[in-house]
Amino acid sequence: MAVTIHHVARAAEVSVSTVSRAFTVPEMVHPQTRRKVLQVAEELGYQPNRAARGLVTGRTGNIGVVVPDVANPFFSAVLKGCAARAREARHVVFLADAAEDPRVEAEVVGAMAKQVDGIVLCSPREDSAQLDRLVGIAPLVLLNRADSGLPAVLMDSADGVRQAVEHLGALGHRRIAHLSGPASSWAGEHRLRGLRAAAPACDVEAVELGPFPPTFQGGIQATDLALARGVTAVLAFNDLMAIGVLNRLAARGVSVPEEMSVVGFDDIEMSSMTTQPLTTVRMPMEAAGRTAVDLLLDEQQPGPQLQRWLPTQLIVRSTTAPRMPVPVATR
Repeated sequence: MAVTIHHVARAAEVSVSTVSRAFTVPEMVHPQTRRKVLQVAEELGYQPNRAARGLVTGRTGNIGVVVPDVANPFFSAVLKGCAARAREARHVVFLADAAEDPRVEAEVVGAMAKQVDGIVLCSPREDSAQLDRLVGIAPLVLLNRADSGLPAVLMDSADGVRQAVEHLGALGHRRIAHLSGPASSWAGEHRLRGLRAAAPACDVEAVELGPFPPTFQGGIQATDLALARGVTAVLAFNDLMAIGVLNRLAARGVSVPEEMSVVGFDDIEMSSMTTQPLTTVRMPMEAAGRTAVDLLLDEQQPGPQLQRWLPTQLIVRSTTAPRMPVPVATR
């Protein structure tokens, strides 16, 4: 039999209305009484009715998370962070997959708006005008995108690119290919700015290729173009693309890292599980998810321009090595 509010009231020796207030308007209940009610509720396994609580508080206890591609492990890790922080705050996460389509993204935000207390938009593909139209529909926090004056959680991709370029330059690579992801990616633009600043400083020529789909197949597609440009290292938009690059290089008989160094981005779980563990730039994905939910829950935030920047870190593994010297021809 399910535990009801009446069971809690009897066990705590208080009225049903006091139990209700302890969950819906706790500031109206004496702290000692509230602690007793919450302790009894936990011992009995009582779960308050979210719909009923929402009628009193105007809050649903739900948080929406919209991702461009739920199959991408980057967003799975972000979602894990969102769900963990929401669970700590006794909230539930509703997930929507926008299928890399700005139109779908706007539709799911509109559909979610009345069912959640706020929405985390992960790497939204909509342009600024489209995002502006969403402002006010529901509290929004952007993740991996700064736009429309909305609160945002940002990962320092430009500094991650700088670390990768410095690493490759120090290994003697002077001509590297940068494989871009979606043209609408804010993070991608941020990385290109970092690339264009870091490459000259490291005496490296960066060959910009793309855009490509941020997938395994996108990496395969990009590899032949990179090889045709005579580069000795590849910096991919994400780890999925980098793993596709490794696959295609193996098919072409190009040895890694002896003949080609490869660097990914994100540090998804499988990046360390490849035959040659992937050198990559670690993005704080779970931490970003947790921080985004924090911003939604924080009613005391100082203003709509709030941004939280999180650092990135180069992780050196087996797919990068010093550039092989060019053999000297002999007579």
